[in-house]
Amino acid sequence: MVHSAYDSFELLNDSPTKIDAIESYGSKLLLGCSDGSLRIYGPQTSGSDRSLPSDRHAQTVELRKEPYTLERTVNGFSKKPMVAMEVLGSRELLLSLSESIAFHRLPNLETIAVITKAKGANVYSWDDRRGFLCFARQKKICIFRHDGGRGFVEVKEFGVPDTVKSMSWCGENICLGIRREYMILNATNGALFEVFPSGRIAPPLVVSLPSGELLLGKDNIGVFVDQNGKLLQEGRICWSEAPAVIVIQKPYAIALLPRYVEIRSLRVPYPLIQTVVLRNVRRLLQSNNGIIVTLDNSVYGLFPVPLGAQIVQLTASGNFEEALALCKLLPPEDSSLRAAKEQSIHIRYAHYLFENGSYEEAMEHFLASQIEITYVLTLYTSIILPKSAAVPEPEKFLDIAGDASYLSRGSSGMSDDLEFSPPPQLLESEENAALESKKMSHNTLMALIKFLQKKRYSIIEKATAEGTEEVVSDAVGDNFVSYDLNRSKKSSKGRVNITIGSGAREMAAILDTALLQALLLTGQSSAALELLKGLNYCDVKICEEFLQKRNQYVALLELYKCNAMHREALKLLHQLVEESISEQPKTELIQKFKPEMIIEYLKPLCGTDPMLVLEFSLLVLVSCPTQTIELFLSGNIPADLVNSYLKQHAPSMQATYLELMLAMNENGISGNLQNEMVQIYLSEVLDWYADLSAQQKWDEKAYFPTRKKLLSALESISGYNPEVLLKRLPADALYEERAILLGKMNQHELALSLYVHKLHVPELALSYCDRVYESLLRQPSVKSYSNIYLTLLQIYLNPRRTTKNFEKRITNLVSSQNTGSPRVSSGTSFKTKSRSGKKIAEIEGAEDIRISPSSTDSGRSDVDADDPIDEGGSTIMLDGVLDLLSRRWDRINGAQALKLLPKETKLQNLLPFLGPLLRKSSEAYRNFSIIKSLRESENLQAKDELYNQRRTLVKITSESMCSLCNKKIGTSVFAVYPNGKTLVHFVCFRDSQSMKAVVRSSPLRKRL
Repeated sequence: MVHSAYDSFELLNDSPTKIDAIESYGSKLLLGCSDGSLRIYGPQTSGSDRSLPSDRHAQTVELRKEPYTLERTVNGFSKKPMVAMEVLGSRELLLSLSESIAFHRLPNLETIAVITKAKGANVYSWDDRRGFLCFARQKKICIFRHDGGRGFVEVKEFGVPDTVKSMSWCGENICLGIRREYMILNATNGALFEVFPSGRIAPPLVVSLPSGELLLGKDNIGVFVDQNGKLLQEGRICWSEAPAVIVIQKPYAIALLPRYVEIRSLRVPYPLIQTVVLRNVRRLLQSNNGIIVTLDNSVYGLFPVPLGAQIVQLTASGNFEEALALCKLLPPEDSSLRAAKEQSIHIRYAHYLFENGSYEEAMEHFLASQIEITYVLTLYTSIILPKSAAVPEPEKFLDIAGDASYLSRGSSGMSDDLEFSPPPQLLESEENAALESKKMSHNTLMALIKFLQKKRYSIIEKATAEGTEEVVSDAVGDNFVSYDLNRSKKSSKGRVNITIGSGAREMAAILDTALLQALLLTGQSSAALELLKGLNYCDVKICEEFLQKRNQYVALLELYKCNAMHREALKLLHQLVEESISEQPKTELIQKFKPEMIIEYLKPLCGTDPMLVLEFSLLVLVSCPTQTIELFLSGNIPADLVNSYLKQHAPSMQATYLELMLAMNENGISGNLQNEMVQIYLSEVLDWYADLSAQQKWDEKAYFPTRKKLLSALESISGYNPEVLLKRLPADALYEERAILLGKMNQHELALSLYVHKLHVPELALSYCDRVYESLLRQPSVKSYSNIYLTLLQIYLNPRRTTKNFEKRITNLVSSQNTGSPRVSSGTSFKTKSRSGKKIAEIEGAEDIRISPSSTDSGRSDVDADDPIDEGGSTIMLDGVLDLLSRRWDRINGAQALKLLPKETKLQNLLPFLGPLLRKSSEAYRNFSIIKSLRESENLQAKDELYNQRRTLVKITSESMCSLCNKKIGTSVFAVYPNGKTLVHFVCFRDSQSMKAVVRSSPLRKRL
């Protein structure tokens, strides 16, 4: 026996005759005896009142738990022994089945109706809601309806295959238990539907449940079906033996077995609750407050034990599920007591399950108890909680004693030893040590995680709402000071531990701190990261120490990040990157950390803290230069700010930054930065020159990487100041750099002299001329493009003149430059272009070429052609002259070039120059002649078209009409309007002109 759900009490034991049927009416017992009499018994305490109560009074009076005595005997109540009796309380009638079915008025037992057709009936069923009576007689089912008065009206009669042993209404249908099977009878049309076969040992048994469903007996098994006979999923009740009668009184099912009365719970899996040993039981009947058990000559009452006492018993014996089920049956007026009991039972049940290894089920009950999470977390000693976490007293939740008067069992017969005795909550030290490892096992932590995750949503929602309310209050100025003192502040430069003055946020901090630890202890690193990436209230100090001990650096980085502790995060990340690179790391790393991770971390900080980005970007600028520059560009950090920071803290990386900046965004770098980059290159080259000069190893044609960068920068960019750079160059070296700078200052003669006489590289001089020519070609304002080649030609022809006082001229040039004057620069990046080999013979293109006598035969260049050529002082570079003329004949003014050549020059040597030049001139002349002829022809065609357009032809026919009078023109004089189509009589035209003149001179019109 699990617990005592019912107390057995003998109501009477002195019936002189055998009891065939029994029913209760209020506090009275109605016994149908074998001699046909009806005996009425009542409790001893009400011996003076021997009349049956009225119907209303009978509904409020209950069966009493005390001995009953005979009050009245009605002899001859039935002619034959009674089969069954039933009180129809809503209609104040007593139904009895004996020889037939009779109805008697209560309380005076007046006979109002006898259904003679029910003679021989063995079973019936009453539908109190509709007032329908069905009974089985032989192989027929009859249905009668109470008309509300004193009579019954027959409704239907149907035939069935066999004798009916048991029956019950189920909605609009009737469930029949015949000899071999159960069937559903449609009460409207008589259709029969088979359900399933009945048992082989016990007769069929149909029991109606309060919910409208049915319980069908199959030997010792009770099967649940719905009103249509379909099996339900609730399972089956397995009795110890095949029951003869089953009575339903929630939450229990009471069955009459051959040797005793068995009581089972109606909750799955329908456990055995109690057995009441009574021999020779004949009837089992439900009354308004208990169960009536009838023997041959005695009657017992099974009175339910108060729910509160049952709950105490079940809790004390560890049957928490049953206790919780009974709590739901407590009356609504005791809702607060019920909630307290349920909470206490859930907590006790959770402790029981936890100690027995059912951790997830334990957490489900902790969750149902609505207990604070701090109480549950006390079971996990390895989970570190914030100091502000207040642990509730266990006795507060484990007090189940409740109201002593409510839980009193009265006369239930149960000793006080069965009252609640709380189980020990504080374990002994040795027990605590033994259970410690079990509590912190993987399963316990997994159960805790699920518990905290289910509690988290509501707690985080409350914490967020509190924070929002405080922000709103601060916005209106109501609580600014208190909010400033109580709210936890986060700083990118460090962490400030300020107590959070909020209950909901404190609870959220406890929950998230515990959840993070539990996730990591169970190896769920990804889930811990997701927790930190979202809104969380993790305690920074506790979580930081916890993560550091377990080398959970990824989670630690995310913890710093979500709390805006970016400096700490970046320091840690840099340390981890260094450890990953190191061959002998000091700490054991779960994963490798790359420099790119620092860049990814810095990206969101560019707009909020650019100085922090610059500080930590230096750590990766060397290893990841391109990505770092992309970081600066994508983060919109000013280039001047980046350059100045690098110049101060990492000068060696300044040039790298400027190079990448220029390569990635040529137009995005300012003139100051360009000048800065060139100055850095030049400084490195000068240092290199000084070292080699000191060792006497300097070679003008030696190019190391930095010098190549300097030359490329000097040629390609234009944002620097050439005068300043020229002053820094040594007088006897770096001629190529000097030439480029002089070119930027438009000092072409000096630049070309350096290429020819200092560097002795004519190809560089020719390339220089090509760049200048092509740059001037793109400037419409410049008419003469070939003077630069003539300058080079003169340098070849008169080397003494160009080299005389060369250094002095450069020095004077530099010294004469005024720093305040505007800098002269071509502003163009010279780029060598491949020369097109298109012929100018195309007539359409030849129109753009203009040949004048001055361009071929006359004209002066900017080189003074009258300067004497010193032919004897130095050797003329005639080979260079001829090579230049043969390669650039199409860009040189032939007349001026011939004037510069020495008289001794052989015509044979000039053939490569004069041949293509003359062919080009003659071809151009021929093309222009053709163009001239075409233009003259075009002019004649235009004149002819003009004459044709001016000549107008008007044709007058017999159908031609005047546009003014709408009469035919005929042979009259006519006029034609300028459009050449409108014809009018001349007379009409003259009259219309006269009318217009009169209208213009009208006085009325003037007044208007």
